[in-house]
Amino acid sequence: MEMYTVSFFGHRVIYDLNKVQNELENIISKIVSEHEYVQFLVGHDGDFDIIAASAVRQVKKNLIIDNVDLNLVLPYMRAEISDNMEYMLDYYNNIQVDDDALKSHFKAAIKIRNQNMVKQSQLVICYVETKKGGAYTAMKYAQNQGCKVINIVEKLE
Repeated sequence: MEMYTVSFFGHRVIYDLNKVQNELENIISKIVSEHEYVQFLVGHDGDFDIIAASAVRQVKKNLIIDNVDLNLVLPYMRAEISDNMEYMLDYYNNIQVDDDALKSHFKAAIKIRNQNMVKQSQLVICYVETKKGGAYTAMKYAQNQGCKVINIVEKLE
């Protein structure tokens, strides 16, 4: 079975949550209909990550499909996750802690985790409005690696 991997990166604060989630659901629906098996990689660092995970789950529920995995990828274990592991494993198919990020200085961990997510991906879906910050850096890294990138900000304009 051929796996298609998609990573999500976006800003911590998003003001029009419903509009962004609807656009994500449209994009995700198209992706899962075009590929035999899709693995989605998402962090847990702000509004976009939460919306992206929710959109994947909603599409999976609406289409009644089982060719999708939603994986939480962390730079290091967080108390909020480990304290709620049973709930988190009900929400996500897998929870991974990136080994390279875990071994790094905590200030570099998220960037390293993001780069490793991009390396696994055929597609990056992002929500990037400004030319600064972690989401922008991850988007540029993906573009420089030759990974296909969809910035949904451009679709919403």
